[in-house]
Amino acid sequence: MGDVFKEQIIKRNPTFKDTLKRVGIIIGAFFLSILSFMFLGPFAVFVAFAVCFAAYFAMSFFNVEYEYVFTNGDLDIDIIYSKSRRKRLFSSHVNHFDIMCHVEDKTRIGEFQSAQETKDYSSGTVTENTYAFLTNHNGKRVKFIIEPNKKMLKAIGTVLTRRKLFIKQ
Repeated sequence: MGDVFKEQIIKRNPTFKDTLKRVGIIIGAFFLSILSFMFLGPFAVFVAFAVCFAAYFAMSFFNVEYEYVFTNGDLDIDIIYSKSRRKRLFSSHVNHFDIMCHVEDKTRIGEFQSAQETKDYSSGTVTENTYAFLTNHNGKRVKFIIEPNKKMLKAIGTVLTRRKLFIKQ
């Protein structure tokens, strides 16, 4: 059997909270710049420039994408900020998953009640491809929400047993 490699990028949809935070950053940067011109005199230009740069840097954390990489049974999830900075969020073999099913699967919702934490690495909108899985991560029972496409689900299905993976029909 050959190697299996699938990758997928999911863009997170901005929430109302994200919009409020962006507006707060812009308003805060504006007022700090005005205050620097009022009280700092000749150094105000440098302070205002630094404040604007910090605001621009902070705004880049709201442009988020998740990358799922499935390689021979290992699932890696990375977060990508502004298409430039990357950080590994999760890495595990899918055999360590206790269960994986559609996030709205009413018959298996009780199995996720043991989760101590929930991590949402999806677009933020529930679709037909929004799945949840339960596993141990950093010493806790964690429910992960992801949005794999059909090819990724098929690849995961080749490794995860039918008693653990429930694909929505």
